[in-house]
Amino acid sequence: QVQLIESGGGLAQAGGSLRLSCAASGRTFSSDVMGWFRQAPGKEREFVASSTWSGASIFYADSVRGRFTVSRDNAKNTLYLQMNSLKPEDTAVYYCAADVDGDWLNIASWAYWGQGTQVTVSS
Repeated sequence: QVQLIESGGGLAQAGGSLRLSCAASGRTFSSDVMGWFRQAPGKEREFVASSTWSGASIFYADSVRGRFTVSRDNAKNTLYLQMNSLKPEDTAVYYCAADVDGDWLNIASWAYWGQGTQVTVSS
């Protein structure tokens, strides 16, 4: 059974930092694309960042580029999201996703999802 388990969420002040982790189990995702999405209250889930297995192709949403960094440790089957210079508008539930087929921005293109971790940024 495939599982993606996020951790590292919590409360941060504006300008602060948090690091999210996504540990995958049940299969190896070392050759797949993995990504992060987020969903704020009352809003649709949106793409945040993604990385190919090698890290050669990394994409960020415009809203986080320059502040967030996605990385992965294939030996540990784990994806990370380093979030710096946090803003109140970054407040959301953050989801890890893996194994995409098609448009990376489309949540329907991703096969596996974690349960999400809450990130709250206070002003």
